[in-house]
Amino acid sequence: MRKYYFLFAVLCSAIVFAQEVSKERVTKVLSALASDKMKGREIGTPENDSAAFYIAQRFQENNLAFCTGDSYLLPFEYKGKVAYNVCGIQKGKSEKILAYSAHFDHIGSTNKNGDNVYNGADDNASGVTLVVGLSDYFKNANPDFSMMYMAFNGEEKGMKGSKALADTQNLQSTFSKISALFNFEMVASVSQFGKNALYMTGDEFSDFDELLNANAENQLKIYPDPYLGQQLFYRSDNVSFVKKKVIAHSLSTVDMNVAKHYHQLNDDVNIVNFDNLTSIINSFGKTIQKLTPENFNPKYNENVNLN
Repeated sequence: MRKYYFLFAVLCSAIVFAQEVSKERVTKVLSALASDKMKGREIGTPENDSAAFYIAQRFQENNLAFCTGDSYLLPFEYKGKVAYNVCGIQKGKSEKILAYSAHFDHIGSTNKNGDNVYNGADDNASGVTLVVGLSDYFKNANPDFSMMYMAFNGEEKGMKGSKALADTQNLQSTFSKISALFNFEMVASVSQFGKNALYMTGDEFSDFDELLNANAENQLKIYPDPYLGQQLFYRSDNVSFVKKKVIAHSLSTVDMNVAKHYHQLNDDVNIVNFDNLTSIINSFGKTIQKLTPENFNPKYNENVNLN
């Protein structure tokens, strides 16, 4: 009988589980990034550096490996200064990679009296919180895919950070293994499609959303982009990787027809629906747990512009 107890103990020690992310954790991370102390996280400022350091600390907590070199912080030059992207990786059962990204910079602050900080809670502390949340979710898991987590800088100045990261020579072989990149952009609100629902830019260019919806858990649902005339697929950080022929789409919940907080001073934590954001994080986690290189291998069609 003793040998069966030993075998059971060995099996239990070998099994690692994903863990749901709490609303308290989501609130803490987003509130830190969108705090007045961060002064709007404008690239080229000390507060922007502080945001990068904060994200790197969260990656360290979750025992991620460095994407390259000896730091999560990947420097690039911006107007004669050093700015940082943040990147961490988690090995899975396969060399194939699912990548998750969001930009962490925003537009800074003003000199006016009173509320003068563009906190950027939705744009895009919410997206970064989702990326961090997924790294939390899979911290103790052994997923079928390897996982890559990226926080881009300088999106507000023309996607400077994602372009720099996509061109990093030491990472080209890693990028070639990415099966799909999920870029999260403004996910703080309940979408026009309801709770636990997002829309995807460029849905007409690949089967990414169909494959994701086929494996969706917790009633997670990805809808087509309702703003086709705005060409959002080519206006966010995902396009830096599209040009590398990586399957890369942006996902969002913001209703562009009614949102009054875009690049406004009222984009603070008061507009965040933390219940919905927490649900989205955990629903993505459960869904991604079902994905394998065999059942999730999206492809572009002939309509996409890869140049």
